[in-house]
Amino acid sequence: MTKKKTKQFGTVIMNGEEYYRTRIRDRDGRRIAMYAKTIDELCDKLHEVQEQIENKTFCRTTPTVKEYCEKWLLMQSANIRQTTLTDYTSKVKNYIIKPLGDKHMADVTLDDIRLALVPASKKSSSVYKSVNVLYKCIFTAAKESKVIKNNPTTNLSSKTGGIPQEDKIPLTDEQVERLLDAIKGLPPYVFVMIGLYAGLRREEILGLKWDSVYLDTDAPYLTVRRAWHTENNRPVIMTELKTPAAHRDIPLPDCLVECLREAKANATSEYVVANREGNPLSYTQFKRLWTYIVTRTTKERHYYRYENGKRIKHTVTPVLGEKAAHNGKVVYSLDFQVTPHQLRHTYITNLIHASVDPKTVQYLAGHESSKITMDIYAKVKYNKPDELAGILDGAFSLWNENYDRQITNNTIKEVL
Repeated sequence: MTKKKTKQFGTVIMNGEEYYRTRIRDRDGRRIAMYAKTIDELCDKLHEVQEQIENKTFCRTTPTVKEYCEKWLLMQSANIRQTTLTDYTSKVKNYIIKPLGDKHMADVTLDDIRLALVPASKKSSSVYKSVNVLYKCIFTAAKESKVIKNNPTTNLSSKTGGIPQEDKIPLTDEQVERLLDAIKGLPPYVFVMIGLYAGLRREEILGLKWDSVYLDTDAPYLTVRRAWHTENNRPVIMTELKTPAAHRDIPLPDCLVECLREAKANATSEYVVANREGNPLSYTQFKRLWTYIVTRTTKERHYYRYENGKRIKHTVTPVLGEKAAHNGKVVYSLDFQVTPHQLRHTYITNLIHASVDPKTVQYLAGHESSKITMDIYAKVKYNKPDELAGILDGAFSLWNENYDRQITNNTIKEVL
């Protein structure tokens, strides 16, 4: 190996391992990157490719995974919402480009993809499934555009993977009462009331302005017309909602009307839920808002303190009814966990328990698909074996009568 040849090789770290790299141009002037673990191996590859180029038998036509993914995302940007694009971009970057970005599209195998999916499998099942779908969409598009000849995702299964999500459990009436008592007069109170009694999504509550709340009509209601999102922790309010069905008018029960009237009388912002400056909340500010609830639960938590120059982990195990050790105003009064979406699920569940018909539930919930509504409806309405037993008895009463009559007739025949 001459010094001249050695200088043309660089190094690069891929998947935690160091490779030697060099580049060469093909007959069309396109640059070809080659990698190997040793200089001798790279020299052999280089000589082989040079001979192929001379004999016109080599032509690299496929882009790298990184190049094609960036192109694919750009193509999607014309057809999807900005928030969806942001979600796609994050997942493509972390779960596709990060592990496979330097590989050429034509060189990616099914095993490469399965290995790249391992980090996603340690997330929730919904994250794993969405990353899986992104792989399929990207490589299917590449094949349809004749960028690659074979699609390595053809036999990629999305049925298993990821950490299963717990079933969404609505709050009971007793839990709702305890939650509201615990946060009465605190910053998250209005947010929680809107979630429980209007069923808005988190982004819909945080994007709600007073010009969409009508408290002085004969039948008070609010209109969902804006949604809150964040980009780099900064709030962005959009008029483009999750789906067309998210645009809806929601009647307000008396308890929520009273809560909103009081909030409006003291409001200094055009937003129903705002920060001290009157602006919509950032993502960090929302997390801080929700902390008022978390700190009042008996959920075990951890914190760190420096003691004698060392970072020491401490564990707090709250006891129901006791006050927090470092804040006497905080009482551990909730022995259950609460999430923002749980408020909405409680609202929908209460509609179903009140015998509201499925189409009305679908409208008030802002569900685009009736399947979503009916899945929730069936689970809530019919997951009661004791009630179903009575319904089934009635449904099969005629069958039972016919069966009893047949048994009686057979018995008579035997006697005769």
